[in-house]
Amino acid sequence: MAQEIERKFLVKDDSFKKQAIKSVRIVQGYLSSVPERTVRVRIVGEKGYLTIKGIGNESGASRFEWETEISREEAEKLLKICEPGIIDKTRYLVRVGHHTFEVDEFYGENEGLVLAEVELDFEDEQFEKPDWLGKEVTGDQRYYNAVLRKNPYRKWKDKI
Repeated sequence: MAQEIERKFLVKDDSFKKQAIKSVRIVQGYLSSVPERTVRVRIVGEKGYLTIKGIGNESGASRFEWETEISREEAEKLLKICEPGIIDKTRYLVRVGHHTFEVDEFYGENEGLVLAEVELDFEDEQFEKPDWLGKEVTGDQRYYNAVLRKNPYRKWKDKI
């Protein structure tokens, strides 16, 4: 199993779009969203993926992740049996220094939320922080996709 190490941030403005090298629409659902193991079904463009993630460590930056590609047709069928609440977003890839940020712009019940993630080789790895990067929310479970599908951003954004 691979170890995923990433840090997550809010995004201040949409200036990242000018720097994006690629963007793709993503639709995803969860077959299981318990914190100990999430099982996600995702359609990215014309491809499907099945991903299993373990529980995060104390900081929330590291957790186990396993992913395999499946056909788009299989993913569409699996989405029909997912738990209620689908995540719909556009992912932008933005190269900054030696790292590529994945910036997700959410739609539907999570409209208005824009999050950036950067994958690292180790938790305290240094990386260049672009001007559009806002407050760090690594480990804040409200911003996990599996939680956003149950408790969408629109329901609580005015309380933060």
